[in-house]
Amino acid sequence: MSAADAAGAVLSVEDLRVGFDTRDGLVQAVDGVSFAVAPGRTLGIVGESGSGKTVAATTAMGLSRGPRVRVSGRVLLDGEDLLDAAPQRLRALRGDAIAMVFQDPLSALHPLLRVGAQIGEAVRAHRPGVSRAAARARAVELLEWVAIPNAGQRVDAYPHELSGGMRQRAMIAMALANEPRVLIADEPTTALDVTVQAQILALLRRLRDELGMAMVLITHDLGVVAETADEVAVMYAGRIVEQSPAGELFAAPRHPYTWGLLRSMPRVDAPAGAALVPIPGRPPSLIHPPSGCRFHPRCPYVRERHRSEDPALEPLPDAPGHRVACLLPEAERRVAWARLATGATPAQARAAIEPAGEEGRV
Repeated sequence: MSAADAAGAVLSVEDLRVGFDTRDGLVQAVDGVSFAVAPGRTLGIVGESGSGKTVAATTAMGLSRGPRVRVSGRVLLDGEDLLDAAPQRLRALRGDAIAMVFQDPLSALHPLLRVGAQIGEAVRAHRPGVSRAAARARAVELLEWVAIPNAGQRVDAYPHELSGGMRQRAMIAMALANEPRVLIADEPTTALDVTVQAQILALLRRLRDELGMAMVLITHDLGVVAETADEVAVMYAGRIVEQSPAGELFAAPRHPYTWGLLRSMPRVDAPAGAALVPIPGRPPSLIHPPSGCRFHPRCPYVRERHRSEDPALEPLPDAPGHRVACLLPEAERRVAWARLATGATPAQARAAIEPAGEEGRV
């Protein structure tokens, strides 16, 4: 992350590392992640399950503390380092300056408390002088804000009495109760059908613009990112392997893992009957990650040096704000993606960049 990225950012994460001590060894779930997000902007963090997306977000919220958790780096919220903040300070900030929408609202909402009471509690926790009646009125206002019909009646409903889309809207209303400066949304549309998903994404964009808040959107769905994010960070095995403005990333991705993610998602312009192309293999163990490039055991373009050299996340000279951690030469990456984008297989793209000699593919 450059100084330009951090300038004007409301949330800056710098060289974040999070490890969990287990009986099998240290699970390095997040390994040197940096990003920044400014007011009114959305950062999408994408990657397969286990890539470290949610751990990075929950650590930023102060939810990954414990005797068997090792955390280092900095998480700056308006310049204040949350990793050094006392527990009572974190409780004051969570739900007020920074809030989170969790993946499963049915498990995140208390099943025995009415929705309005839970939203009102979020208000009164940070505004002690607010009465119960005023908190309830605020809950109704928030439910109307997130477009729940008959909010005056739904405010007294229990979570199980609401549909999945309404529960997710109620979770968003609770997160926005105190108009935070940063909203973290962890897979907010995973369990929803396509129509409701589109409504939730439109709602998040509208609320972001109205409140001028910064938003971090965590998802495995690049389609969701394409609709919502201004910038994208692609995570693999605890690290960011590519980071770019959203338009640039979808137009000219530079990392083989990003290529794999893009090729594995459905496309409306794909020929009838076209099959999705999954990434071969599976993510590595974060207790014993591969040496060199962590993606090399699954990479169709692997060469001998990839097994021993660990690529750094470096800027591309011709693409401002675009960084990639890949040892393939930039010219070869351009050729490979150009072939893949026209329907070539990874083997065909590899053949187009196949070098000769000792630096060749293995």
